Amino acid sequence: MSNARSINALAERSHLQTAVRSPSFVAGFVLTLVFAMAALISFFWTPFDVTELAIADKLKTPSAVHWFGTDHFGRDIFSMIMVGARNSIAVALIAVGIGMAVGVPLGLAAAARRGFADELIMRTNDLIFAFPAILMAIMITAVFGPGAINAIIAIGIFNVPVFARISRGAALSLWTRDYILAARTAGKNARRISLEHILPNILNLLIVQGTIQFSLGILAEAGLSYVGLGTQPPMPSWGRMLNEAQTMISFAPHLALFPGLAIVLVVLGLNLMGDGLRDVLDPKIRRGRG
Repeated sequence: MSNARSINALAERSHLQTAVRSPSFVAGFVLTLVFAMAALISFFWTPFDVTELAIADKLKTPSAVHWFGTDHFGRDIFSMIMVGARNSIAVALIAVGIGMAVGVPLGLAAAARRGFADELIMRTNDLIFAFPAILMAIMITAVFGPGAINAIIAIGIFNVPVFARISRGAALSLWTRDYILAARTAGKNARRISLEHILPNILNLLIVQGTIQFSLGILAEAGLSYVGLGTQPPMPSWGRMLNEAQTMISFAPHLALFPGLAIVLVVLGLNLMGDGLRDVLDPKIRRGRG
């Protein structure tokens, strides 16, 4: 037991050292951390109340008082971006969680059972893939109305086949390994083998894919909010801020500049972090680049 703990500790230390030496991971982690901290702080404090209108201060350019300026209602854009980060991260995080919670078990089951069950699961995934998240959101909101919860459901459903395909493909490559054959010889059933042997060995791949889907989830939430299907007023949303700024961009470009930069930077940070995680967690890539 002590030897196993020592090996695990050495592996974790090696991963940490590799991560610190990876420029992609460090840059992505810092960018992501900045927005995550802004979202967390917004629960307790923002420079101005984002629901308070101050028409006298409308369309102010960036200054010492309003760092990113104000919008056409006099609301502080920096405060709105902080709260918008909270909403975007929450929607994307929950949606990716739904995709993982449903898609990974389906993918593992498809790889373990094969045959009719595999075909049924994968053809259902193909059917879901035929409907982009934006179209799925339109269908859902047509029935239940627009809102953050419906955006979460739409993005979450779209993530299910992604994780199902990833987990199935990775699991299929492991079912022929010697240690899986040994586990089957020992009398373990497919469900137990999937949980005890397959899932731990594909977890690194799922973490990397989860990071990428998280960034796509933020983009999807911004797109849904842009067309009025995501987070609803009075709560700020980066996508809706861009929508409201499009008619005033010629004389108040800061209205679109800062929420646009926020979307670009957080998505860039998550993608860089995902790329760095892949380098850290995949020994084949490390050896190839080393």
